[in-house]
Amino acid sequence: MTNINLKTSLVINAPAALVWKALTDPEIVKQYFFGTHQQSDWQVGSDITWTGEWEGKTYQDHGKILEITPGSYVKYSYWSTMSGTEDKPENYQFVSYKLGENERVTTLEISQENVKDEAAKEHSESNWQYIFGKMKEMVEGGEVK
Repeated sequence: MTNINLKTSLVINAPAALVWKALTDPEIVKQYFFGTHQQSDWQVGSDITWTGEWEGKTYQDHGKILEITPGSYVKYSYWSTMSGTEDKPENYQFVSYKLGENERVTTLEISQENVKDEAAKEHSESNWQYIFGKMKEMVEGGEVK
């Protein structure tokens, strides 16, 4: 385990219910997350998987839902086939999404724990901003109902 963690956030001009839907609906996720297929039943202890292809390589990343308050918070473990690490507990990261809504404006906070190193932290933070920036455009543009 490392003590390298990251936190980043986005403000989305939409109700939290729409942002939650965009985070958890596989058909919506696929549109903003590089074509990734995300699958989970969003229950504590359940598997969560992401499958797809990146630069010609197939990947299947996975983890478990650790905590969830539907509509506002989820924390899951995460390991990626692209991480260059073995699939064992100490190499899993912990990712959470926390939603806070004020007058139909939602703040999405993303946290990631046990990041491999500072370079990986910078890469992850720019990825989160890019991916959820795309989601923000979809939600604010009325593509999520």
